[in-house]
Amino acid sequence: MERRRAERARELTVGLVLAGVAVGAWAGWLGWDQQRDVHPDGSTTGPYEAWQVIGLVLTLVGPLCRAAWRRHTDAAVAGVPLGLAFAAYVDWSDDASGLYLVGVVTLLLGGLAVTAAVTAVTAGIGRATALRGNRA
Repeated sequence: MERRRAERARELTVGLVLAGVAVGAWAGWLGWDQQRDVHPDGSTTGPYEAWQVIGLVLTLVGPLCRAAWRRHTDAAVAGVPLGLAFAAYVDWSDDASGLYLVGVVTLLLGGLAVTAAVTAVTAGIGRATALRGNRA
């Protein structure tokens, strides 16, 4: 019973750390850029550039894979998307149209799907590696 409680506490801690890393990465890569680019034809893009989003993703892959490798799969799948959704909510909530909630939910669902896939692959490779090591 005590061991199970300790495992749950560790999983929760890892999930909270991953969520914190995601919030920090959002702030570092996307949080400072709030300016939309206006093109000569009047259309707008942004506020984020592709390199910022790629940097955010690459920053989060390492901690996500580390957690999955260490068999903290629930924390890995939940922590990063929840942290990103929280950061997006805080960043986008000044949108007067209210449509920011659609973006936050879309980000959360997409994040869950991607982190689940990356976590499954990473954890699978980790288990296979551990099994191969035990046979030798």
